[in-house]
Amino acid sequence: MRIFISSVRKGLEEERDALPGLIRAAGHTPVLFEDFSAQTTPSRQTCLAALDSADVCLFLLGPSYGHVFPETGQSATHDEWVAAKMAGKPRWVYRKLGVTFEDAQQDFARTVEAYATGGFRDSFRNTAELMTKVVGKIKEAESDRSPLSFAPLAQPVSLRWSLDQAGVDGGVSLPLLELHVLPVGFPGYSARELEEFGTSLADRIRRTGAVKNNVALTSSSSREHAIVGISVGRPRTFDTPRHGELVEVRLHKSGQVSLRATLPRDNMGSILDHDALPEQVTSLLRFNGALDLIQNERLVVAIGISDPRMTQVDRFNPHQSRTRADLGAYTRSFALQTEPDESISLAALDTGAAEVAGILSRALIKQHPSAS
Repeated sequence: MRIFISSVRKGLEEERDALPGLIRAAGHTPVLFEDFSAQTTPSRQTCLAALDSADVCLFLLGPSYGHVFPETGQSATHDEWVAAKMAGKPRWVYRKLGVTFEDAQQDFARTVEAYATGGFRDSFRNTAELMTKVVGKIKEAESDRSPLSFAPLAQPVSLRWSLDQAGVDGGVSLPLLELHVLPVGFPGYSARELEEFGTSLADRIRRTGAVKNNVALTSSSSREHAIVGISVGRPRTFDTPRHGELVEVRLHKSGQVSLRATLPRDNMGSILDHDALPEQVTSLLRFNGALDLIQNERLVVAIGISDPRMTQVDRFNPHQSRTRADLGAYTRSFALQTEPDESISLAALDTGAAEVAGILSRALIKQHPSAS
């Protein structure tokens, strides 16, 4: 297991020096900035590549926030936190007690500690205490337990769908994949709060790194929701196969967060692929989590397809369009959507995203007439 260690060094020198030896003694590989040799790539790119290679990210929160980089508007540790969340990496967080946090670090700590409802966060007073806790966490991780927990819903929930609203690309109507996440027991937003999200939602999307800075975002809001539309790039040629792309983020007054995206498609139409769909849903769940809009311990998740008659269950090849497709479903009327009957822990938007995506994708594809 590769364990990436992320923190500002100032105020945590002893802990950072002690952790690598402990991790190696436990039979695993530490990954930290001090070990990187001279690189031809920028340091931020190198750090994020090292993080991507890790199995677990270990964050130490000390008194200092660190240098703020102009290209991201946040520190390296904050940057790594967002990247780890987007990648669905398990994150172990340890906060040092008995020290005074800078204002920016205190704000960052609040963001991280909100994650404690669906993950792991602990504290320590000295290096010896930290070492003991890290050893225990490593042993727990070695048991490879699922991070998810499921529970029957006490009563049905009401989700807001948009399945009657197909996407449009160059005048062509496209089926859209919808993913909805509703926090259980959340009282909803006030009109004031929803209006504030209407102006800040686009910034949250940018900070995840999932949408490039040159991609246009269009914000709008009403008394019921805040919406950000995301422009979709144009292909070089008509018959170029295209991966699914995020096209909309919608925050409802109820607290429900809805994402809409195109499906993988080629010149024969949109495709429900047994492998590509779970991967796409996994990415959408993790992106949803990285927005930091939902922090309730329990939530419900559902997916659906608008205009499912315009889809086929098939294999998606990003390098070559199909020459034949089963169009039998075009003449039938049917719905494709999952209806939740249980709640899931917050890990569904993080380390448990792939497991939840597999469950939802199998249930959805099973409903398609061409899947039988």
